[in-house]
Amino acid sequence: MRWNEAFLALGTQFAGGVFLGTAMMHFLSDANETFGDLVPSSEYPFAFMLACAGYVLTMLAECAISSVVARGRTAPAAAPATTAGELEEGKLGSTNGNGSDQRAAEQDAHGPSATGHSTASMLRNASTLGDSILLIAALCFHSVFEGIAIGVAETKADAWKALWTISLHKVFAAVAMGIALLRMLPNRPLLSCFAYAFAFAVSSPVGVGVGIAIDATTQGDVADWVFAVSMGLATGIFIYVSVNHLLSKGYKPQRPVKADTPLGRWLAVVLGVGVIAVVMIWDT
Repeated sequence: MRWNEAFLALGTQFAGGVFLGTAMMHFLSDANETFGDLVPSSEYPFAFMLACAGYVLTMLAECAISSVVARGRTAPAAAPATTAGELEEGKLGSTNGNGSDQRAAEQDAHGPSATGHSTASMLRNASTLGDSILLIAALCFHSVFEGIAIGVAETKADAWKALWTISLHKVFAAVAMGIALLRMLPNRPLLSCFAYAFAFAVSSPVGVGVGIAIDATTQGDVADWVFAVSMGLATGIFIYVSVNHLLSKGYKPQRPVKADTPLGRWLAVVLGVGVIAVVMIWDT
């Protein structure tokens, strides 16, 4: 399926704005408010510290993925070098041989190029898979703990309010997730799309069940601590995904697109942040 280049280019920036706005206006504010209720006598910025920790831990996870990809790069790289040496011998032998030997050497000359191309393609796919897993993990992490917020709600009215707000977040997060995954791999297999969508869909109900279990078996302060720490870490994860994977990398169109301008990208980011700003009206 071929997707519109302008849609992917600007949609990626919109998704980055949604993730950035969610992290700063929703996660960070909730974590900071909860820590204020838990430790009113302390002025230590717990929420901001955990946001930094989430950012650094996400960076560490990406470094681990990169090291695995780099390790896979060194093993196949040795094979073309050996083949190149054999080709040199074949070329030297062809000068004293007949034309068929020369043609065979020329055909073999395409071997290393094809091998190198397949290796590069494999490495790109591995890197894309790592980016996709990181994004889905961050979104599911976010959805689970939003579901926990519903499960630990003190009253039915609070639970319905949380459900309404989370539903709005879920809609725009799903749109942003789809656009971001298309940016990473436009021709993504249908089964892969289904698996990612299923994981994202069930994460909130799982969180609701976890929240109910926490509320039934532990004291309220424990649930608040779990929520505050989780939201603080999720802030850093979402900021990392937004800035390092969506806003900075973006989507590079294969051909020039009129709408893909610095101003157009900026407006797309502003639209994404603005959508979350409007949604947050019902979260206060």
